[in-house]
Amino acid sequence: MNRSVRIVCLGIAVLAAGLYLATAGGVRANAAGKKDLTVTGCLQKGDEANEFSITGEDGKSYNLTGSSVELSKHLGHKMTVTGTFKAESYAKEKGEKEANEKKEAPEAGDIRVTSLKMVSDSCK
Repeated sequence: MNRSVRIVCLGIAVLAAGLYLATAGGVRANAAGKKDLTVTGCLQKGDEANEFSITGEDGKSYNLTGSSVELSKHLGHKMTVTGTFKAESYAKEKGEKEANEKKEAPEAGDIRVTSLKMVSDSCK
């Protein structure tokens, strides 16, 4: 009987440790709220200095940042950008929507660009 109790206790401890590790990993991934994203579209100047944007083929607009790539050299080019995506918060999106109602493409979020590839030297 003593051996059976030890096996059950060991099984419960292993199960509890597994659940803890699975939950802790999921929380870290969700807390960041970021994922990799690739968008192809026309690279444009943003609203402020050193700010750039791209409007994807799906009509969504993204603010671009990134110090490891030279975005300014590709203004007006059709580009494919890949980077870490962070979606707009609802409050920020609502405020920007009201302030920029004349913009054609809704802003989906920000991309911190890690890779840049030119598709065409024009946006046609």
